[in-house]
Amino acid sequence: MKHQVDVHVGKRVRHRRWMVGMTQQQLGEAVGIKFQQIQKYETGMNRVSASRLWDIAAALGVPVSFFFEGLATDQVDGDVPITEAQGDLLADKEALELVRSYYAIPEAQRRRLFDLARVLSDAA
Repeated sequence: MKHQVDVHVGKRVRHRRWMVGMTQQQLGEAVGIKFQQIQKYETGMNRVSASRLWDIAAALGVPVSFFFEGLATDQVDGDVPITEAQGDLLADKEALELVRSYYAIPEAQRRRLFDLARVLSDAA
């Protein structure tokens, strides 16, 4: 049975890997494992050890704490933390692609695009 923390960490690995444009194969090679193991981590089927999470964090350019962000401190059924997965915008692949594209735009143009989006959302 999957543990909710493992599922949360796996989702964060997948999101970050996707945001930096890395394949499962590339991440696996960077940390010295097969891409199938990355698949199992990302789905929460296998638990990521502390040392492996350290290696994954280094390969993805984030601190280890990144993978635990968004994990609620509330407890459900004893010791099983719940996640704030409901309404998780980053779970949507289209939203992730939009964010990645947005940050690829030069800063001055990005600011103007942001202002435009704000005006359009106010008009709706």
